[in-house]
Amino acid sequence: MQNLLNGIPLWWYLVVSAALFCIGLYGVLARKNAIALLMGVELMLNAANINLLAFWRYLTPASSGGLAFAAFVLVIAAAEAAVGLALIISVYRITRSIDPEKLDQMKL
Repeated sequence: MQNLLNGIPLWWYLVVSAALFCIGLYGVLARKNAIALLMGVELMLNAANINLLAFWRYLTPASSGGLAFAAFVLVIAAAEAAVGLALIISVYRITRSIDPEKLDQMKL
């Protein structure tokens, strides 16, 4: 039996999530810009959120556990973005560069 939500099977959500995660992973591994790294991490977190919500909706729509996990991931993503941008701005003010490969010391 194939479960459908509005005519969309579960595996479509999983394919979109996997593609989004791969794009984010490529952004993290291939980019030399700290802001692009943050954007890649955000894409990976959103891919995880799509998985959480898809499995929650298809497997246990009566419980609210999936929504709670998704909200938790959103809060973590927002905090990660805020702290990451604050660190990037601080490093840029000191070094005039946002290339993470140039940051090889803990003390600037």
